Amino acid sequence: MPLVRIVLVGPKFGGNVGAVARSMANFDIEELYLVDPCGIGDEAYRRAKHGSGVLDGAVSVNTLDEAVEGCFLVAGTSGITTKGDRNYTRIPLPAREFAQQVSGYSEKIAVVFGREDTGLFQEELNKCDLLIHIPACERYPVLNLSHAAAVIMYELFQHGNSARRPEPAERKEKEYMFSFFDDLMEAIDYPEHRRADTSVMFRRMMGRSIPTKYEYNTIMGILGDASKIIKNGKKWE
Repeated sequence: MPLVRIVLVGPKFGGNVGAVARSMANFDIEELYLVDPCGIGDEAYRRAKHGSGVLDGAVSVNTLDEAVEGCFLVAGTSGITTKGDRNYTRIPLPAREFAQQVSGYSEKIAVVFGREDTGLFQEELNKCDLLIHIPACERYPVLNLSHAAAVIMYELFQHGNSARRPEPAERKEKEYMFSFFDDLMEAIDYPEHRRADTSVMFRRMMGRSIPTKYEYNTIMGILGDASKIIKNGKKWE
């Protein structure tokens, strides 16, 4: 099973935080980060039961960027998705498929859950490498925060003993790659009004594929050379 960090963004009810901590103890996950959380009081500890140690070690931060620092992959969650291919930020992986895809990695993964009422904001979703969804009834697809967290942790736990995967590119390296991709769009004078969405699409595509170090270096070489050649009007050497 990969190392997992659970991130709760703006949780409003201490009881939900405690229930998430309890499930984390059930599935042997220790790292809990809270972004701008509500107060963590008696109700949280009552709901946590034997997961109280998770609450004791929880790290409170001000921003999502702080919460995912050091993680090679950031997976956002949402009960609201799209059926079309054009809304890149809302095309999800089912929770089970996500768990299968990341099994065998020993690097740290952040699984990010949003607020009980509004979920993750669009700018927060855009920071995620991919999106996870729990299939549910169309009439009422949005799960309670702690229930959704438990389902995803269960799937990760069930698929946690696969063979070791090749070393993936680090998050910092992928951010360089996304920057190079943006430079390439600028170099080819890609329509400016489409760049932001296309950049998110590229991030999602790379998030789903989880490029290895070798693949990252190859892509970086191509993007970097292509951008320089176009900007300088030179031919490929």
